[in-house]
Amino acid sequence: MNFFRGVMGGQAAGPQPSGAETIQKLCDRVASSTLLEDRRDAVRALKSLSKKYRMEVGTQAMDHLINILQTDRSDSEILGYALDTLYNIICNDEEEEQDENAQKQADDLGAQFTDKFIQDPEHITLSVLFYLEFDFHVRWPGVKLLTALLKNQGVQVQGIILVSPMGESLLCTSNQTCKKTLYFFAGVSRLMDLLPPFFLCAGIVVEDCLLLLLNLLKNNSSNQNFFKEGSYIQRMKPWFEVGDDNAGWSAQKVTNLHLMLQLVRVMVSPVNSPGATASCQKSMYQCDLLQQLCTILMATGVPADILTETINTVSEVIRGSQVNQDYFASVNAPSNPPRPAIVVLLMSMVNERQPFVLRCAVLYCFQCFLYKNQKGQGEIVATLLPSTIDANSISAGQLLCGGLFSADSLSNWCAAVALAHALQDNLTQKEQLLRVQLATSLGKPPVSLLQQCTNILSQGSKVQTRVGLLMLLCTWISNCPIAVTHFLHNQENVPFLTAQISENLGEDERLVQGLCALLLGICIYYNDNSLENYTKEKLKQLIEKRIGKENFVEKLGFITKHELYSRAAQKPQPVFPSPEQMLFDHEFTKLVKELEGVITKAVHKSTEEEKKEEEVKKTLEQHDNIVTQYKELIREQDAQIQELKEQVASMTSQNEQMQTTVTQQLSQIQQHKDQYNILKLKLGKENQSQSSSQGDGSQMNGLQTEELSQLREEVEELRKQHSLLQTQLGDKDALINTLNKNAQPPLSSRFFLPCAQEEVKRLSESRAELEQQLASSTSTVAILQTEKTKLQTEVQESKKEQDDLLMLLADQDQKIHNLKQRLKDLGETVEQLPALFCFLNASGEIIVLTTLSSVLKPHLIKPVEEE
Repeated sequence: MNFFRGVMGGQAAGPQPSGAETIQKLCDRVASSTLLEDRRDAVRALKSLSKKYRMEVGTQAMDHLINILQTDRSDSEILGYALDTLYNIICNDEEEEQDENAQKQADDLGAQFTDKFIQDPEHITLSVLFYLEFDFHVRWPGVKLLTALLKNQGVQVQGIILVSPMGESLLCTSNQTCKKTLYFFAGVSRLMDLLPPFFLCAGIVVEDCLLLLLNLLKNNSSNQNFFKEGSYIQRMKPWFEVGDDNAGWSAQKVTNLHLMLQLVRVMVSPVNSPGATASCQKSMYQCDLLQQLCTILMATGVPADILTETINTVSEVIRGSQVNQDYFASVNAPSNPPRPAIVVLLMSMVNERQPFVLRCAVLYCFQCFLYKNQKGQGEIVATLLPSTIDANSISAGQLLCGGLFSADSLSNWCAAVALAHALQDNLTQKEQLLRVQLATSLGKPPVSLLQQCTNILSQGSKVQTRVGLLMLLCTWISNCPIAVTHFLHNQENVPFLTAQISENLGEDERLVQGLCALLLGICIYYNDNSLENYTKEKLKQLIEKRIGKENFVEKLGFITKHELYSRAAQKPQPVFPSPEQMLFDHEFTKLVKELEGVITKAVHKSTEEEKKEEEVKKTLEQHDNIVTQYKELIREQDAQIQELKEQVASMTSQNEQMQTTVTQQLSQIQQHKDQYNILKLKLGKENQSQSSSQGDGSQMNGLQTEELSQLREEVEELRKQHSLLQTQLGDKDALINTLNKNAQPPLSSRFFLPCAQEEVKRLSESRAELEQQLASSTSTVAILQTEKTKLQTEVQESKKEQDDLLMLLADQDQKIHNLKQRLKDLGETVEQLPALFCFLNASGEIIVLTTLSSVLKPHLIKPVEEE
């Protein structure tokens, strides 16, 4: 004690040891003490001295502190002291009042101790492990130590972590940013490339890759989506090809296959978004991964833990996926004769000699098979109906009934829960199950399945059995008035429930009392008053007299207050530490949450309040019916309006095309005018030869006639388009009038159709615009018709002028011929006269492009002029 007084500053006789001596003694104490308390006290003393004697503690005590981290992992207190001490000697955060030189020396000291600490990479791995500790007193100093190391030697520490076998896996366990970064930069493709195509040749490297990949995908939807879109699910299928010889299952192979199965479950976990899960389930079916898992499920020689995990994996791959559920229903076990996989699994579930975890896995698989699968529910219930029972084969229904009434309470509970899932949210199957009759013993008449459940319940069996039967009955008769009537028809059921609820039983019986209260409350809430002795009002009076309303509500609350209720409500998979704690089903917790409040209200309400509520309910139903009718009407009118919009858009497009056509035709008419003017000019350039002139005139006539025919065809086409537009506009007028008639609701309900009236108004406006466009098109056609008439007139005039011109040319040619003859008669030599080129000027006069004076002699000019 004197030694520690000296260390901690107490008064002691004799000279006080120096700081270095004290630290040396503490280090010896840490190294040699066999008691954990002594080592803890010595490390605590080193922590108190580590800031003042940083150099001495770092030099002498670092190795001892690291040894403490390795050997005393079970004591969180000494671990916290050791980590704090290491942080103090490595961290460079000093007081602000120190000068620059002192700060530089502190930085050098921190870098020196950091280098010493990271000389062995195992020290970094050890520090990363403390980052994952649950105890805050260990985790916090561990985080501070890692931060200080990264500040002093960031690159070196990062390199050590990255090459550490478990470094990346540890860092990406819970940090989403690290997961995304590692996903893209570490490269999932690189990890997948490291994995062999068949896991049989896998080793420790594959285990590390799978563990890292599992951490990257767990609870990270974006990485899961990238993994699916990268087609990596398809690459997982060969991993599960275990082959026919399964005798050699090494520990490494089992570990790797566990990780592979967990990787599949991460992609289809029920906690993922429904869309992402459904997409992954579809991919797993399409790439035959589900088929491969079912092969392992039905194989022989598979270890029990691998078989259990495979069942759980198949469960989540088929959960809520109709295609996958249908495939699973078609899987047969390799037995003689072949039996459905569901039947084989149920055999294991109701067999008390099977491992508990395996039975839980089979129950989960059966629940997932029936989840949102009304087809599968109908097939299971059908195996219990008299018309489908086959005495020569074992069916799923027979196994469930056998487990329901066996001597094993766990089988009772599992069978009851499995049968309840066959009725979940399925009114048809609840009513069908009422037809099931059981032969209890020879010579006695058969009883219904419902009655047999209540008989066993009243016999006072084990708590687990009664809880299972009560959950089945509550699920069965909820939201099924016919089943409620069948249950109340047995005169012994209601007195049994009231007696159970009213008694003051022990702690173990409270859950049974709560479930009895829930069952009686369902009989009130879903009662159709068809039995005179057990109407809603009489049952509530019975509760008030025999139990008391407050006592009834208190007993009903025992269910949600049970410690195992919240655990079952967390996730669908039934996971229990021991068979005795297997009491609640996940889907049943949803039913309790839904019914507890409404049952409490129903018990406290009076008859008058119920009548008012019934009236209000009927009014609301009528109102809902009216709303539904008008919704349908509005939906139809929306469809019609949408169709009209499309037609208007089509007509608008056609109108735009017509406008374009009209513009093109106007351009063509202008071109024709220009060509006509050019033809007028060409008429003045005819050759002397009459035949040539006549041939050219015929060619021009043919050209004009052809152009005129083309114009006529275009005008006729415009007329047809105009007629088509008028017909379409008439159809739209009729349809709009029909909509206006249909869109007039009764005066009491016109407020339901503001949107439709707005659409009709907008459609009328569109019709007006279309009429304007049609009028514009009509005007354009009229203009074109006028232009056509004018052009025809001009062509006729041009033709007449052309004929006159040809006559003049013929007369001129005859005169020239006479003049030549006269010159010959006078003995003159006649030279070849140049061709006369003529054209019409703007005034319509003929202009001759030659001079006769240069050819004819002077005495001949006068006669020519006289002519």
